[in-house]
Amino acid sequence: QSTTATRLLLTLLSLFLFTQVFGLSSVAQVILGKGNNGHYLSINLAFGIGVTLGIYAAGGVSGAHLNAAVTITQCILGNISQTKLVAYIIGQFLGSFIAAATIFALYYDAIYDYTKGNLTVSGPTATAMIFSTYPAPNVSLQGAFFTEFMATVMLILGVLVIHDKKNNAAIKGAQPMLTGMLVLGIGLGMGLNTGYAINPSRDLPPRIFTAIAGWGTDVFTADHSWWWVPVAAPILGCLAGVFIYKLCIDFHNDPAHETGNENEQAGTETS
Repeated sequence: QSTTATRLLLTLLSLFLFTQVFGLSSVAQVILGKGNNGHYLSINLAFGIGVTLGIYAAGGVSGAHLNAAVTITQCILGNISQTKLVAYIIGQFLGSFIAAATIFALYYDAIYDYTKGNLTVSGPTATAMIFSTYPAPNVSLQGAFFTEFMATVMLILGVLVIHDKKNNAAIKGAQPMLTGMLVLGIGLGMGLNTGYAINPSRDLPPRIFTAIAGWGTDVFTADHSWWWVPVAAPILGCLAGVFIYKLCIDFHNDPAHETGNENEQAGTETS
């Protein structure tokens, strides 16, 4: 079992490193390039590409658990053991933390040129948002919480639709690409208020890194101590999304109908 846990941990580590390096580096390029090297769309595309490649990289070994909220929900539903839950989350957090450190090293010169050595969370040369999400100035804490909650509901609904074999699941090889498109879609439509963290593992480890690397405790106290929202809201959103899916779709997938549909589909394909 320890070998399994080690394998899962290493897989998740490499997987999350993959996803986060694409995502965070795209944010760094847009901010530090002052809009000359990409825009909001390029950030959405990069996160979508990172998720896609990350799932292709580790889907076979671990089922590609990218999101602590999804992992916790799976454990609550009894689909994975507590040992795997711990291994997944440690792997996600380590991978995310190392990815943040990697992007800091990659753009070290550009960050110091842009900020003149003054690393801040807010202000004209703020750079903390390269690594973690912060709410828009015009959004209340309640509004931001609801945004993260709803965006994660849409995420888990999309993931379940793509993977549900009892319904109309995508073929296995296409699932990572469709999940990447799902993340892209959420970013395109729900990113304005909070920057769509939708994942505690995406947001918290880089925030811890920035606190250590020179931004200080402002990363936790800024915006009415916003940091806990991208941790709590996605977990609650995930649980709510699973409940909605079971209520509206899963409970209505009658096995008898399923067989009938499969026969009908097979007949159509034959003809």
